[in-house]
Amino acid sequence: MKKAMVLSLIFLVIFLAKSQADTLYLKNGRSIEGLIKSQDEETIELGVCQGVIKFDKNEIERIEKSAPQEAQAIRLKWERQIVQAQQRLEKQQEEEERMPKKVEFFQAGQGIILNVTLNKKVEAALVLDTGASLVMLRKGMAKKLRINLDKVKPDIKLTLADGRKIDAKYIVLESVKAQGVDAENVEAAIMLEEAGEINFGDGLLGMSFLGRFNFKVDQKEKKLILEKF
Repeated sequence: MKKAMVLSLIFLVIFLAKSQADTLYLKNGRSIEGLIKSQDEETIELGVCQGVIKFDKNEIERIEKSAPQEAQAIRLKWERQIVQAQQRLEKQQEEEERMPKKVEFFQAGQGIILNVTLNKKVEAALVLDTGASLVMLRKGMAKKLRINLDKVKPDIKLTLADGRKIDAKYIVLESVKAQGVDAENVEAAIMLEEAGEINFGDGLLGMSFLGRFNFKVDQKEKKLILEKF
């Protein structure tokens, strides 16, 4: 049984390799291979791997057509080529995503400020804070994000840098994006009262975002360098 399967696979590979597509020989000396999809009195549509080319019949010298079995083999070959091309593209995209990205920041006093986009629609200026476990947002950001705080559960307590505890609402942001570098499903908290040490911007960019990356601060170029794990 196994031997028969192996022989069948060998035959299929040989058949695919030798299969011929429909060939249009043009009057200008060129030839185009594909599969004829349709034709009328004036035109022919030739299917190629990822598209269709339309020819006027007066451009064509002659046509060599493939057998039905050959046409099916060509379609299988094209399907395989499309899958392989998609896999190469996905791999390239993954590699590009993992390359270090440089995000510009500016400073206010001792704070490093980054402009970010929350949930793909709300702009915010957040202070980089490696001591904050979550992205922390001022209460006013809830309205911009269209979050009804009365309906948000659970309530949580946040411990600030000076040891004070404040009430907050736990949320999960759909996305946090900083100049092309984004993270999805980012844990965050909306503070229900003002925190004195947050003296600039709309909140803190904490480790629920930063922890998705290897990161370092380039003070000379004013860039935050982020690299996905």
